Amino acid sequence: MAEENLSAAARIDRALTRIDTAVAARTNAHHALARRHAALRARMGEAIEALDKLLADARG
Repeated sequence: MAEENLSAAARIDRALTRIDTAVAARTNAHHALARRHAALRARMGEAIEALDKLLADARG
């Protein structure tokens, strides 16, 4: 059905559906990015601890 043949209420409903879909996609992307950030932070923490240990061992 062409957009111009829809009632104003139907067009608003379709627009709200598109907005809801976009918000859900953005929320999912945000959560994925937050998980990746947490994993990177943990790996960097482990790397720094390993470097600290190497430096401490080198000092004897």
